[in-house]
Amino acid sequence: MGEILLKIHESYRWVVAVCDKDILGKKFTQGKRSLDLSGEFFNGEEMNKEEVAGEIVRCKMEDATFNFVGEKSVKIARDLGIVADEGVIKVDGVPFALVLL
Repeated sequence: MGEILLKIHESYRWVVAVCDKDILGKKFTQGKRSLDLSGEFFNGEEMNKEEVAGEIVRCKMEDATFNFVGEKSVKIARDLGIVADEGVIKVDGVPFALVLL
């Protein structure tokens, strides 16, 4: 079983949701910022880090938007060079990044 969830929402452009499995279903709030992971948006296929990295590379070739939530998910995006440190915000200690390619 994997420790990261990945879900591809296909519409006029792909929206790729990547979330650490252990925070799915939770809500985080800090000041005016809120991160709600209780819905189905991030509830995708369980994958390990290598599988997620492969899917991200594949999806980068498409017209994709990425949503990364959680330490492991954001680290993969950083390691692949698609998220810079300044592109990451934290809500109640949970890192979150949006990427439009």
